[in-house]
Amino acid sequence: MNDYVHGYSDRESERLHDQADTLAELLHHDSVFPVKSKVLEAGCGVGAQTRIIAAKNPSCHFISIDISEPSLLQAQKLIQSLQIKNVEFQTGDIFNLNFDSEYFDHIFVCFVLEHLADPLRALDCLKRVLKTGGSMTVIEGDHGSAYFYPYSAAAQKAINCLVDLQAGRGGNSLIGRTLFPLLRQAGFINCTVSPRMVYADHNRMDLVEGFTKNTFTAMIEGVEQNALQNALISKQEWLQGIADLYRTAEEGGVFCYTFFKGKGIKCT
Repeated sequence: MNDYVHGYSDRESERLHDQADTLAELLHHDSVFPVKSKVLEAGCGVGAQTRIIAAKNPSCHFISIDISEPSLLQAQKLIQSLQIKNVEFQTGDIFNLNFDSEYFDHIFVCFVLEHLADPLRALDCLKRVLKTGGSMTVIEGDHGSAYFYPYSAAAQKAINCLVDLQAGRGGNSLIGRTLFPLLRQAGFINCTVSPRMVYADHNRMDLVEGFTKNTFTAMIEGVEQNALQNALISKQEWLQGIADLYRTAEEGGVFCYTFFKGKGIKCT
């Protein structure tokens, strides 16, 4: 994987867990796999999603891999602290998987493809270790789906800084809209994609706090240094943009964002 645009700080780890907690029902109410499946979680990071999907599927055996050993260590400590017994962690590279062909019943990939320069090749590599008739789940966001009230050109420019920085590293933070064609191009059949929209106003304070503030705006704040160093935005405009994003979490503000959950079956 190329350099992770959000970084590996303690704050980023906290943000990932806030995101997972806030979106658990939206993204994972249907993350239920066949009984006793052998599941590969590709790119588990600090285990924010691992703890949710493993707990929902206690009969399944998970092998969760990541290229970052410090992240894996955090994930392992977390899963042990929660006394979740059905997860095995391994250092692994999606493009060089150390598993036999047709090894897994299901593959789960969440918030990973957006960081890869060649997501189609990643799906091809993952498909090799999936059994014929096995299934794949892919979840991604799409920063182009973010819209909000009150509108702010500065806030939009701050968001665009993350989009541009990620693109500069070979990633694609607009990848959510491409999941259907990616799965089809990778040769999966019975492909389906369902949009999962977050809508946050003051009648939904859990989403205002958990998503608008602690997930999305925190994610944008995390690239401040890189955005300024690359002269993508002025310091004054950056501060205004972040303030305006927080304004959408105040009384009368609204924030919307859409995630996409794709599924497909391996036929050959």
